[in-house]
Amino acid sequence: VQLQASGGGLVQAGGSLRLSCVASGLSFSSYAMGWFRQAPGKDREFVAATSWRDGSTYYADSVKGRFTISRDNAENTVSLQMNSLKAEDTAVYYCAAQRRPYYTASYYRIDEYDYWGQGTQVTVSS
Repeated sequence: VQLQASGGGLVQAGGSLRLSCVASGLSFSSYAMGWFRQAPGKDREFVAATSWRDGSTYYADSVKGRFTISRDNAENTVSLQMNSLKAEDTAVYYCAAQRRPYYTASYYRIDEYDYWGQGTQVTVSS
């Protein structure tokens, strides 16, 4: 299984970036997909996730209304559109896959995800 994230970069506060993650080696439509981030000196944290089953989406409070997660099962891709970026969004962003979670809480839990991508750096200058 491979998860290849891309789209990170340097952007000014208030700007936008779109991250993409292409998955291979798994039955993509059977996996919930999530984005997490890790800032220097901090723990990895949940950002957003999308259901494998019904299109439901889940967001951390800190990004609600600014970030949008979407998936394309035909292309095995999950994307994260990030708008109104803030300096505190600076982090390495990781995509992750979780096979058929049953409980909503599972979407938010790092230890419930089965596969991880390599991460892409997002830097927001203030």
